[in-house]
Amino acid sequence: MSLSAGRRQELLRWAERRNTWIVEDDYDSEFRYAGQPLATLQGLDGGHRVIYLGTFSKVMFPSLRTGYIVVPKSLVTMFRKALYYAGQEPPLHIQAAIADFIVEGHFAAHIRRMRRVYKRRQSALVDELIRHIGRRISVERPPGGMQMALRLPDEYRAKAVSRAAASAGIHVRPLSLYAITQPAPNALHLGFAAVPDRSIAPAAELLANAILESAGKPRTGAPPRLRAGTLILPRTGPRDVDR
Repeated sequence: MSLSAGRRQELLRWAERRNTWIVEDDYDSEFRYAGQPLATLQGLDGGHRVIYLGTFSKVMFPSLRTGYIVVPKSLVTMFRKALYYAGQEPPLHIQAAIADFIVEGHFAAHIRRMRRVYKRRQSALVDELIRHIGRRISVERPPGGMQMALRLPDEYRAKAVSRAAASAGIHVRPLSLYAITQPAPNALHLGFAAVPDRSIAPAAELLANAILESAGKPRTGAPPRLRAGTLILPRTGPRDVDR
């Protein structure tokens, strides 16, 4: 979840008092579907206490393997040395191509287009889940991102649902796999960005049936036909974007 404006300012003041750094991983913030875009901590801070991280591998395509860091001026020399010794910078021709892509306006156009695509896919997934299991489970529509968490009542255990979904060809993960401590929230991690539009409705119905069957409930209807290879994944990226 996103911190409120007051909590953001409190965090920045804490970092200033402690003479420490905040690492802001602004992953998938480009894809916000409700309300105004959120200001970054790095922008609020003026770049004094925040180390800002971003990546092109998620918003464009994974094989770019190119990210970036915006650091305070006092850390530039240190980070240059670290990058030099690590020897893991992206090829220069890839960096040059991305720079041209941005300067010529193609990157901004790409983000606008993908924001529409991902919003449509998110809405379709949420609407289909509400249609099939909305009377039993509260399905919340997140304000942005390329994935969502589906919180489950205690009678539907996330690990059991994950196993039932896998047998139906749907790949979802329990949120507990990402937890540092236990017990973790009883929820599923769903990705929708890489799922073709035509596959979302049948996949959502299969997932809904897996949820119900994990607790011995009756399914929502006849099993839908699912195209080969259709998955709801916690993986993200524009792998199969409808043209």
